[in-house]
Amino acid sequence: MGKDIEVAILFADVVGSTQLYEQLGDVKAREMVGRCLDIMREATEANHGTVIKTMGDEVMSTFPTADDAMNAAKRMQERIAIAGELDHENGHVAIRIGCHFGSVVLENKDIFGSSVHTANRMTSQAKAGQIVLTSDTVGRLTPEWRACTRQIDVTSVRGQSEEIELYEVLWQQEDVTSMLPSIALDARVGHRPKRVTLSFQGRDYVLEDVNKMLTLGRAEENDVVVQGTLISRLHARIEFNRNRCLLVDQSTNGTFVTSEGGKESFVRRDSVTLEGQGLIGLGHLPEENAPDAIQYWLES
Repeated sequence: MGKDIEVAILFADVVGSTQLYEQLGDVKAREMVGRCLDIMREATEANHGTVIKTMGDEVMSTFPTADDAMNAAKRMQERIAIAGELDHENGHVAIRIGCHFGSVVLENKDIFGSSVHTANRMTSQAKAGQIVLTSDTVGRLTPEWRACTRQIDVTSVRGQSEEIELYEVLWQQEDVTSMLPSIALDARVGHRPKRVTLSFQGRDYVLEDVNKMLTLGRAEENDVVVQGTLISRLHARIEFNRNRCLLVDQSTNGTFVTSEGGKESFVRRDSVTLEGQGLIGLGHLPEENAPDAIQYWLES
């Protein structure tokens, strides 16, 4: 009898292994692939993960939390990137990683279900040296890891009627630094919102915990459910990040923000800082008193 559990499912595989065998020969290529598998396994076990199976040049692992999966993925990429024994005359061996957090059936030390297919799809979307996640995985990350992600695309997945958003993890320090806001600048400005309130159709939604977020979209699992043909199932989220309140768009049609001073902002698969108070429109510019307009205000 299988057991239903929720886990982060991670696939990691060697990029271009077929060409590697053709270029280096069976013995040398097998040594390099085996070294990559050893690093993947070690990184999994060092971060509370379980290697479910190894398939040729690929490893499938599970983790109790999304953060554990990302810590393992980062370690895999870092170790393989610097491993001198993975250099060869045509370059350096690289891996790609995909991850999805969802429900699976655990049976006889193997896992089954649509979440496994989704995680595998993320790997096929990744390039050499890349870590690609679903929005469900991003939603399970702590703010520190979420700050290192950015939406890069949408794709279809077998068994799902709607496209899902793809996120990339910027695991290399220089990439992370380039996209993070300056802590010193935030401190100098002195703008440190502690609480944000959304008001929609007579109901207030409050966020004041840096470890949580408010999600907006047409799917029922969102905190703020907004119906409309231009609104994505998981349209946007609001979170606190390094002394700022961010609206992070995850949609096809984007999100509009109008501040109290009349400033208008549009964001699509990116983030914008919320300030003061104003209106949020999912998929179109918000209008005062419109039934689908979301009012927001910040408190320090």
